[in-house]
Amino acid sequence: MSTHICSQCGHEEHIFGSGGGDQMAKQYDVDLLGSLPLDIRIREGVDNGKPTVAIEPDSEITMNYRDIARRTAAKLAIQSKDYTNKFPKIVIENNLNER
Repeated sequence: MSTHICSQCGHEEHIFGSGGGDQMAKQYDVDLLGSLPLDIRIREGVDNGKPTVAIEPDSEITMNYRDIARRTAAKLAIQSKDYTNKFPKIVIENNLNER
């Protein structure tokens, strides 16, 4: 959670400071895929079984979730795939000398 959005006036502020996610991503050599606000609407929606992306499809919070999902999908799509453990090991032995 990167910021808090006041449920009364909508003011957004960095109550935990700013830049921590970027700093941690650099420290661990990973990409920061996005950040989400602390917003009561997220909790209320999830508690009622209706996530923000379903009840407010055009909201800024939903756009944040979509951006993170797109970045995640893009990162997964460009990863090299290792199928070495997916296939059985086949060994063919030539025993012509045993005849």
